[in-house]
Amino acid sequence: MTKSPSEPPPPTHRHQSGLLGRRAECDALDRLLSAVRTGESRSLMVHGEPGVGKSALLEYLTRQATDCQVVSAAGIQSEMELAFAAVHQLCVPMLNLLDRLPEPQHDALGTAFGLRSGPPPDRFLLGLAVLSLFAAMAENRPLVCVVDDVQWLDKASAQILAFVARRLAAESVACVFAVRDADDDSGRDSGVVSEWGLPEMPLRGLSDGDARTLLQTVLHGPLDERVRDQIVAEARGNPLALLELPHGLTHAELAGGFGFPAAQTLSRRIEDSFLRRLEQLPPNTRQLLLLAAAERLGDPVLIWRAAARLGISEGTLVAAPAAHLIQFDTRIRFRHPLVRSAVYRAATVEERLRAHAALAEATDADAHPEQRAWHRAQATAEPDEEVAAELARSAGRAQARGGLAAAAAFMERAVVLTPDPVRRAERALVAAQIEQAAGTAETAQELLAVAQAGPLDEPQRARATLLRAEIAFATHHGNLAPPLLLDAAKQLEPLDVPLSRETYLQALSAAMFAGSLAQGDGLPEVAVAARAAPPVSASCRPADLLLDALSLLFTEDVRTATPAMRQVLHAFLSGEASVEEELRWLWLAFITATARWDDEAARSLADRHVRLARDTGALAVLPLALSSRIIVHLFEGEPAEAETLSEEVHTITTATGMQITNYGALAFAAWRGREAEFEELRRATVGEAAARGEGVGLTVTQWTSAVLYNGLGRYEEARNAARRACADPPAPGAAAQWAPTELIEAAVRCGDDELASLALEQLTETTRASTTDWAQGIEARSRALLSRNRDAESLYREAIDRLTRTRLRWEAARAHLVYGEWLRRERRRLAAREQLRCAYGLFTSMGCEAFAERAARELRATGGSARKRGVKAGTELTPRELQIARLAGEGLTNPEIGSRLFMSPRTVEYHLRKVFTKRGIASRTQLKVVLANDIARTGPTR
Repeated sequence: MTKSPSEPPPPTHRHQSGLLGRRAECDALDRLLSAVRTGESRSLMVHGEPGVGKSALLEYLTRQATDCQVVSAAGIQSEMELAFAAVHQLCVPMLNLLDRLPEPQHDALGTAFGLRSGPPPDRFLLGLAVLSLFAAMAENRPLVCVVDDVQWLDKASAQILAFVARRLAAESVACVFAVRDADDDSGRDSGVVSEWGLPEMPLRGLSDGDARTLLQTVLHGPLDERVRDQIVAEARGNPLALLELPHGLTHAELAGGFGFPAAQTLSRRIEDSFLRRLEQLPPNTRQLLLLAAAERLGDPVLIWRAAARLGISEGTLVAAPAAHLIQFDTRIRFRHPLVRSAVYRAATVEERLRAHAALAEATDADAHPEQRAWHRAQATAEPDEEVAAELARSAGRAQARGGLAAAAAFMERAVVLTPDPVRRAERALVAAQIEQAAGTAETAQELLAVAQAGPLDEPQRARATLLRAEIAFATHHGNLAPPLLLDAAKQLEPLDVPLSRETYLQALSAAMFAGSLAQGDGLPEVAVAARAAPPVSASCRPADLLLDALSLLFTEDVRTATPAMRQVLHAFLSGEASVEEELRWLWLAFITATARWDDEAARSLADRHVRLARDTGALAVLPLALSSRIIVHLFEGEPAEAETLSEEVHTITTATGMQITNYGALAFAAWRGREAEFEELRRATVGEAAARGEGVGLTVTQWTSAVLYNGLGRYEEARNAARRACADPPAPGAAAQWAPTELIEAAVRCGDDELASLALEQLTETTRASTTDWAQGIEARSRALLSRNRDAESLYREAIDRLTRTRLRWEAARAHLVYGEWLRRERRRLAAREQLRCAYGLFTSMGCEAFAERAARELRATGGSARKRGVKAGTELTPRELQIARLAGEGLTNPEIGSRLFMSPRTVEYHLRKVFTKRGIASRTQLKVVLANDIARTGPTR
């Protein structure tokens, strides 16, 4: 029986916004705006199935934000391959503020947006630039950034916006994104929600009562109750489905029929509803909608130019608005993204080809060359060299702006459309190289397979082998890369000697990372092959000097390699290397300096590496440079500075998602002597190292474990850890070189003089080749532990004398400690007390709690005392506050601190105000003194 509902409609939950059943969501958005108006920042990811009301909530937000500045963008499926499309759309109203950004950020954005020429910018530097731009825009009025259909953003824009949203803190900026859940009726998100890691607002369907109320608004006649219940059940509260599905039903079906195929997903059923409405439109109108669906700019002028080429007049528009599917205004907008996809899906292949061809002809080749090339490619069904060549040129332009994902997409399509097999293989190799640079290793490997299946010449085959090795090294940073790099280096020998030698150096570097987990060719085998590399015919580059020095070091010994190592250090310290060479090889120059126990050169090289990486925005290099500087800070007894840099490494890797182990943090925890903290880091490091085949991680873990346990006085555990580190393949200037020092001390305390003597022999292989006070002081301290009577005392004094002439306060403090312990065992209490007090004071000032307590125990055993005062309760700084306070104390400005820590200057200022309040100070000039006093009392605050 057909009847109208006789019962009154159930109670509705209509918010004052007019959005049915969305009171809680609208209230949450109101609270978000209130927070932003008071100077806070907020980020939110709204997600749900297609048609559930995400766009309606974004529209509500923009209506409520009349007192704010609003910028908006939307992902469009057809523009996913065009770099920075969404970010550019958001930033256009802010470009007048570009000059207020730090120079590296200014240049990066200018290059990405095509406003200037320059090297491709680092994608994370671009993220920081957009964050700074948003913060600058929000200084006068709050900024609300709204982005719909995030699942269709171009990759470059998605990476930048995710980065910005995670780094917002106190900028009066709101970033609200809407993303479609997985299109399979499962309710799972599309992957974006979990990847971005932002606060979520999941949208579910309306309640049955609200669904019936909404359904009633689109019905204009009687409805069988069973049909109504079926529609409500099928729609599952989805507002768009409730509004659209009845339009696809006949009167007979509304009166009692059934018309919903259960096998289809909800979005497909909604699309089908739109398709049925499209079928009622004239062919020319459908073709016009297809042009709009295929075009990314939403430019009506462009659409009408393309339409004219297809013989479609402006009168055709009359039928389209009547169908409530599209709006032609200053920008063309579909009623819903599902309309766009329905239009494109409904078209035949021939219709799509014609539409893209018309759009290509209508697109200005000078103003939008990439869009024109893309439309030409989509209009081409068969291989066409002219179109493929245009795509390749577009890839080059995109790559120059830093749009690696777009460049890769252009080159991949160029590969498909290239008719000549030779050129197709060449372009596949280029596409694979771009994909590898973009960080998409899996796609790079697929394209590399296409290239290697084609007729490559010898140089191309060698480069393909090199690329395969580089992909392995970038993916695992471990044991798969060395043999592949070695193979590539050998193939390149007769073709390109400079590149071959660089590849041998890469192989050495990879073998050092692989360490004890090497498979096949390990460090000794790689070093032998590298030493036999063809010599350079012209003047040596710094990389050539490095190759010669390191291959000699690993095939002979430190003494034999010393002249070559001196040349390396001179080349890098005197500025002979280019910026590109320094960024790539400075860390190996640092390793060379530490292999010679040259602390002055190591400090200079680490400083330069960090400064250069920051100045050029080379964030991929910066964590490695910072790790080198952290080690120097620790040896020099500057734990506060080491902690700051360790936090910076953590900030970078967290913000960027880089798969890099923070070895500096592990060493810092060992120096501090906090076992629980160290153990947590140790487990994580071992797991990461094993997964990547990165044996150096295991060696570093063993060495730092020995440092920790020697500090805690647990000498048997220290001996076991140090013995494992000493047994690993040699790695210059790394844990394996410093481990013998720990083994000697631990073995002597365990009464194992034989093991200690073997470790001393291992140590002196490197120290006797150096004349530095570091090398001679460490050897003297270690020999003293194995000596007796006057010989021991003379060696202890020599160690203290030499080490106190360096900046290596931690090494000097340990010399005072072991000398004081020896004096106490010799029953010379007064002399012991003097040395132990000195050691205790040094360790306390450095925050080395375990070694300080070890010195305190010995001091009490002599009848002396050790006191330690704490920081006043309630004034302790958080790690982030301490990090910012230290940088401000060093004289850095708020923008400089923001650039280093991936935050806006306003957020820096927010944290500094809290620091001033906690410490009872009023200016930045007081920070350094206050923090120094804190460290002197208690060591580093955590």
